[in-house]
Amino acid sequence: MSEPAYVSIAGEIARDIRSGALPARMQLPSYSELAKQHGVSEIVIRKVIDLLLRQGLVYTIERRGTFVAARPTLVRVSPERQMEDPEVTFGNEAAAGEDEVRIDRESSTVSADDELAALLGIAPGDDVEHIITMASEQGRPISISDSYQRPGTDVAAADILEETLADRPPVPTHAVWLEVPSGELVKAVRQRFLKADGQVLMVSDVSYPRDRYESFVFRMALDTQP
Repeated sequence: MSEPAYVSIAGEIARDIRSGALPARMQLPSYSELAKQHGVSEIVIRKVIDLLLRQGLVYTIERRGTFVAARPTLVRVSPERQMEDPEVTFGNEAAAGEDEVRIDRESSTVSADDELAALLGIAPGDDVEHIITMASEQGRPISISDSYQRPGTDVAAADILEETLADRPPVPTHAVWLEVPSGELVKAVRQRFLKADGQVLMVSDVSYPRDRYESFVFRMALDTQP
């Protein structure tokens, strides 16, 4: 999925905030100044600030401007994080940027069992691409996901992202990677990437340490009925 300008610019500002280059309570430049600095319109900058607000990195004071939050938090915001590669997403969340983050991937072809076949709308036994993505920050594991899609699927063509959030015991492979003791829970996100007609392009199961994010934010466009 391509990365819109507002997501990229917000990521740059987020890295500066987390690294201390933009200290707490410092006022950000005006919308017009930021627009000129990044070569975009003020409409784009409004979306940048909105995303930073939802991430808990800035706050606004009416008639005064936008300021860096005193205690920047980690907030997982969808769907914007799906518009970035994991290296960029987790790099924006790290104080020293991407240098602190390592992403490992493993890919293989597996046969779909009954559950996976039902999820993807295919026949049991059909080939499925299985991608495991493991993220760590300064050697500390912070995320692991199992993604399944039919070979050759263009997930960027998805029209809808559906996410289901739950606190639950991790599957064994996720528990091992995240170093979760027996009996402890993780934040689990089941993702489905779909076409507008309901066709499922990819299913992904993501696990995070339960205390990694202060909150999870989901933004949806509502269809106005005539």
